[in-house]
Amino acid sequence: MSKVLVVDDEAIITMQLEERLHAMGYTVVGMAASGEDAIEKARRLSPDLVLMDIVMPGKLNGVEAAQVIVGELDIPVIFITSYADDTIIEKAKQVRPYGYILKPFNELELKAAVEIALFRKAS
Repeated sequence: MSKVLVVDDEAIITMQLEERLHAMGYTVVGMAASGEDAIEKARRLSPDLVLMDIVMPGKLNGVEAAQVIVGELDIPVIFITSYADDTIIEKAKQVRPYGYILKPFNELELKAAVEIALFRKAS
C-alpha cells in the first residue's frame, strides 16, 4: 500500500484528500500546512508520494518545498492548486513534478495522477 503525504493549508482540502485517498486504497501517512512542515514530515515519514499545494503560509511555498523534497529525498510530487497562470506553471515546471491538478479536482483525475506518478517512480 503506497504512502502519501498531503500538504495544503486548507484543512477541508486535506480532509477531502485524505478521505478520497483512503477510499482508493492509499495510506495517508501525514498532513502538513506549510512548506517547512512538509519537508520535515517528508524526511521523517518517507512517503512514496507528496500531494502539494503551491500557495501556503510560511517561509517556503509549495514549489520551494518540492525542490527540497525532490532534490534531497527523490520523492515524487504532484501539485494540487487553484493557480494556473503562466508564471506559477513555469516555476512549478522547474521542480519536474509528476503531475499538476487544478482545484477543484475530481476523484478520477486524482486517482489517475497518483497512479501514473507511482508507476513512473517505480519504473
